[in-house]
Amino acid sequence: MLASERRAAAGLAAIFSTRMLGLFMVLPVLALYAHDLPGATPLLVGLAIGAYGLTQALFQIPLGLLSDRIGRKPVIYGGLLLFLIGSLVAALADSIYGVILGRVLQGSGAIAAAIIALTADLTRDAVRTKGMAAIGISVALSFAAALVVGPPLTGLIGISGLFWLTALLALAGMLLLAQMVPDPEHSKVHRDAQPVLDQLAGVVHDPTLIRLDLAIFMLHLTMVSLFVVLPLSLREAGLPVTEHWTLYLPAVLVAILAMVPFIVLAERRGQVRSVLIGSVATLALSMLGFYLFNQTLWLVGVLLAVVFTIFNLLEAVLPSLVSKAAPAGTKGTAMGVFSSSQFVGAFLGGLLGGLAHEQFGVASVYLVGMLTALVWLRLAWSLPIPENLSRHVLTLGASGAMLDVSSLEQRLLAVPGVKEAVIALDEGVAYLKVDSRQLDWARLQTFSAARI
Repeated sequence: MLASERRAAAGLAAIFSTRMLGLFMVLPVLALYAHDLPGATPLLVGLAIGAYGLTQALFQIPLGLLSDRIGRKPVIYGGLLLFLIGSLVAALADSIYGVILGRVLQGSGAIAAAIIALTADLTRDAVRTKGMAAIGISVALSFAAALVVGPPLTGLIGISGLFWLTALLALAGMLLLAQMVPDPEHSKVHRDAQPVLDQLAGVVHDPTLIRLDLAIFMLHLTMVSLFVVLPLSLREAGLPVTEHWTLYLPAVLVAILAMVPFIVLAERRGQVRSVLIGSVATLALSMLGFYLFNQTLWLVGVLLAVVFTIFNLLEAVLPSLVSKAAPAGTKGTAMGVFSSSQFVGAFLGGLLGGLAHEQFGVASVYLVGMLTALVWLRLAWSLPIPENLSRHVLTLGASGAMLDVSSLEQRLLAVPGVKEAVIALDEGVAYLKVDSRQLDWARLQTFSAARI
């Protein structure tokens, strides 16, 4: 990557991670403190925990499309401003309803698609994957850091102080955007990085993509419902709130190490189905374990390490499967729907977790997670595993506008190893799905901009 590309990727990853850190920091503590707010019920507390997911899901794709019209940075500034306002509303709230409103506003600043699109604008095709990977890693680290720092910080500054801190993080994001991220020379649609409106119908009707969307939906439903009651169980088991991090930290560290061999098994050894089915089955058993042993701290620590391992593993494997399953030139749209599904899962995880807590008690919420995982297991068992193809973007250059699209696509498909080809004249590129083991790279390069 060029220095300018590294700077842009680092700045955008930092903006993304500070925002997600602000969203996630309250996850391990909100259930403990929100019950003391006027008007609080278990159902409303669960809603407060997951409310951000609903507006995040609703606005993510529309704001990404808006960034195509008015520019990336205005949308990102606007999203960070909404996140700031939501944080302030939650910090100043004197009832559970104010916290819910604040969380709704936080989620409405859905800037993920705009950040991904800006990353694509500021990086070349050949290195774009590295920029996207930096953002993905930053989100994973933010989640891990939030679980560890949230409880002790809340002990020092309270839950309102935590929301004030998230407001400062929003301001930091704006400063990073202004000082560290350059303005793109020009913005254009990148079909492999952002949603495209006319592709939505095809993506939401694709049977394999639908199953993968349901998979991420159920993963986040299970995880968020867990945090509706897990902090309460830890407190009841005798662990002070400010020391919850002593359980989360080792679980997070173990999970980061433990997931690596399973990723290798899935991606390099071709055992995706076994890893997926085994992970979902283990998740169901872990939720049952929380139901049975949530008052035994060392067992809860073990179960957390297992659940975090599964979560991190599937957060890596499922997007990879979406990338492989999405037709050439539709990855951005497929990932947009996939991401929206995850946030709907987070919303329903809070809502259903709160409802189960209110109607049947704390332990019943763990059964919600177990039942969700069992339904998911049935879907995972029959999931068609996409062919292990790589994506490649071939730059056509200005002369591409003069090409016979249908003819060029057929010529590209005739290259050994090219399985799918879609020409995007407005971008001046061809989106390809290729079998790297069979691909004739030398022949493919004859289609480069300089030699067409």
